[in-house]
Amino acid sequence: MNTRTLRTALLAAATAMVAFGAQAADPPPPPSDQVVVPQVDRRGIHLPKFPTSDFEIGLFGGTYSTQNFGSSAVGGVRLGYHITEDFFVEGVYAATKVSDQDFRQVLPGGVFPQPTETLSYYNLSIGYNILPGEIFIGGAHAFPSQFFIITGVGSTKLDTQRRPTFNFGAGLRVYLTDHFALQIDARDHVFSLDLLGKRQSTQNLELTAGATAYF
Repeated sequence: MNTRTLRTALLAAATAMVAFGAQAADPPPPPSDQVVVPQVDRRGIHLPKFPTSDFEIGLFGGTYSTQNFGSSAVGGVRLGYHITEDFFVEGVYAATKVSDQDFRQVLPGGVFPQPTETLSYYNLSIGYNILPGEIFIGGAHAFPSQFFIITGVGSTKLDTQRRPTFNFGAGLRVYLTDHFALQIDARDHVFSLDLLGKRQSTQNLELTAGATAYF
């Protein structure tokens, strides 16, 4: 065997060893047949309908101070819708009694045809919830609460006059359960009157407390 033939034989042997080593390093191919075939029966899923509790309805009562005519009891109803966790809209209707008894002592016949007249109003307002927190009663009871600010427009009727009204104020809402809350409000109703011979803008403060149900 000459030198050239020996080199050819060694090169062929080295190539065969490299190919064999590469085949040995590769993992064995996965089996073609699955050993265990799962038998799972799929069930139909019906998504539950969760209550959103975005709507609210409530009653309230308190005191309404009519400029130039003193304070009297007020009562009303509110209906609201919570657009998001922060913003909500609210419609309110309420009524109170206004007396001109003090004016009748100096003005013959008084200001109104009758000693007492009904003041009624309705408002549509938008509110913003701020300062969420909790109110603790004793050491074992905590109730979620929200402080909010609110403003809106509406209409006020007193005697024969109906005037556009702007209202603004703030309040506190305390949730006793997921569907029931207590609420206190302080608001100012601004509208003009000309009952005393001169038209003027009046500031009419209202302080109320009430209960609200959510659904």
